[in-house]
Amino acid sequence: MARAFRPVLFGLLSVFGLSGAPAAADAPLIILDQTQLPFDLGPGHPDNSPARQSNSPNAPWNSAGNTANARSTWQNRPANPDNENRLIMTADGNVLGYYATNAGGVLNLFDLNGRRVAYRPARGTRSLFTTAGQWCGTVDGGARAFVLAVTKSCARRFAH
Repeated sequence: MARAFRPVLFGLLSVFGLSGAPAAADAPLIILDQTQLPFDLGPGHPDNSPARQSNSPNAPWNSAGNTANARSTWQNRPANPDNENRLIMTADGNVLGYYATNAGGVLNLFDLNGRRVAYRPARGTRSLFTTAGQWCGTVDGGARAFVLAVTKSCARRFAH
């Protein structure tokens, strides 16, 4: 991760109190200015390109057709009590949705109704993509805590 961007996100981790959070913890969502991202985090970098096959919504693990990504799968349902510990929240405490990681390692983001909004492929990128395959943001942090930094248009998808 580029040095200029990392302090901002790690600062947010401290603000949200996530520096020592357990593996299943709420994830803050911030709006990013894509023009301010370092090249290695943006969609212009080859690893983050929506055109890259492993980032495609048609790749087997990313696919909406993969039952591991479906809202009907227990792990992904809003009624699953485990998802109460995986909330996606704004800085002012509004809950936008929740996240779940499938067996293949894909990070799925869901709105409050269980509709899949975006995903991060299992390997090769920290980028988030909409279910239609557009670049939507980036993820910072590790297994213990992370921040979702997304474009305004991606954040709006949680409200539809």
